[in-house]
Amino acid sequence: MRKSDRVAETGAWLLETGHRVLLALTGGRYPRTVMGMLTVELHTVGRKSGKPFANLLTSPVHDEDRIVVVASKGGHSDNPDWYKNALAHPDVRVTVDGADIPMRARKATAEERAEIWPQVVKVYKGYEGYQRNTEREIPLLILERTR
Repeated sequence: MRKSDRVAETGAWLLETGHRVLLALTGGRYPRTVMGMLTVELHTVGRKSGKPFANLLTSPVHDEDRIVVVASKGGHSDNPDWYKNALAHPDVRVTVDGADIPMRARKATAEERAEIWPQVVKVYKGYEGYQRNTEREIPLLILERTR
């Protein structure tokens, strides 16, 4: 594993662990936003194991019908497992402000990414650095409400 990948994995683990501790200490009321981004809990099914997983993520771009999450993994050379799981099993759930919302996950098209990426880095400039640290194009996962 590359040194930069170890650093990215450690940072991602610390961030998610910190989110979980804050949620536990505040009874799920905090943090609703992190660095100006909506905090969401993404519930997926493992692509290999079939087991349920939950990951705390942030969404820099969202509206009533759509939530966009960034599969940056802190600039790691590989996509995060939650992203791979959502593509394999796109019927996901998202918990936002205590509400459990059924959604369908899909990778942003090249055109959508070109439109959304500037909005993403406007909200959190750190994503630019993550993109510089990896050779892969960091994908955007679009979560759309199912009705």
